[in-house]
Amino acid sequence: MTPGDVLPEPLLEKIRGRAADYDRNNGFFHEDLRDLAEAGYLKLFVPADDGGLGLGLAAAAQCQRRLATAAPATALAINMHLVWTGVAHVLKARGDNSLDIVLDEAAQGEVFAFGNSEAGNDSVLFDSRTVAAPLPGGGYSFTGTKIFTSLSPSWTRLGIFGKDAAARDGAGELVHGFITRQAEGYRILDDWDTLGMRASQSATTVLDGVEVPAERIFRKLPVGPNADPLIFAIFACFETLLAAVYTGLGERALTLGVENAKRRTSFKNGGRSYAQDPDIRWKVADAAMAMDNLYPQLASVTADVDALAEHGAQWFPKLVGLKVNATETARRVVDLAIRVSGGSSYFRGSELERLYRDVLAGMFHPSDDESAHNTVANAWLGPLDG
Repeated sequence: MTPGDVLPEPLLEKIRGRAADYDRNNGFFHEDLRDLAEAGYLKLFVPADDGGLGLGLAAAAQCQRRLATAAPATALAINMHLVWTGVAHVLKARGDNSLDIVLDEAAQGEVFAFGNSEAGNDSVLFDSRTVAAPLPGGGYSFTGTKIFTSLSPSWTRLGIFGKDAAARDGAGELVHGFITRQAEGYRILDDWDTLGMRASQSATTVLDGVEVPAERIFRKLPVGPNADPLIFAIFACFETLLAAVYTGLGERALTLGVENAKRRTSFKNGGRSYAQDPDIRWKVADAAMAMDNLYPQLASVTADVDALAEHGAQWFPKLVGLKVNATETARRVVDLAIRVSGGSSYFRGSELERLYRDVLAGMFHPSDDESAHNTVANAWLGPLDG
């Protein structure tokens, strides 16, 4: 099954046609979500026997790359649902069925969102500023603030985590669980008014003692880095699917740059197309070569996840390296496309103007540039002394 089978051209064009209005109105992509759900797109990782498409990470990443060529903000938000279903798929492939409930509920139409990010928490998954307080019966109440909660208007299941500081003899324990939309004790703020990726509606979620019953607590991990398969699965799906979105964004920018270079004409050169201008041709070639370096990296890393490849300590450098390369390459390609396209791309309503704003979000997603370089340096050189 190809990405074109999953996202046929008529559906892709319909989604592309809505993107500008969502961005202009700072609105959520309700119509896109409805159409994607009806097409089975939210079930990419759900096994075929359960009514899903039964895809692996490599195929899902190519679908996300294709979706992002039409609407990056829609693709970015859908990523958060696909991260959780992808995590369940990656774990299942490794003999861990602890998140089969995610695949089961996704098969029934539930929409998952990712509620782990916290302001000021540069430990990401290895610590939390959210308090997880144990309750009788094995459940927990969670109190804290989660940021960048994509799909805020429409999720029905939100994955969260927090720290039980008293657990493990005071060393602390990180508790992971899912809340439902019907749960009491959380608030979604109306605070999403951003430079780009506006349709994702990634609002802040405040947890005011929201309770997660024991059956929806799916992991308890020690504070700090650890080798639990859940951590690998989250990083593998989060980083690769993010990379896929920004790869698609860069791909679209290159396409628009080529179209504009052919369309524009030069008065001083007798009305010849800018496609004949050596400087413009150099910029297009530079953008194309940058993208050509990115496509095989995305394909290779996701294929290795599917194949259960053993990269050991090099796995995390590969994942964060892909994410940084994708976001930075896309930003560079958008910039080149705008330079090729001329002043028309500077006006609001231009697709390239929107892509220029959307692509900037890439620097804020984990792993950020500093963290990624630290991860790679540690893998190759060992940790800093002291």
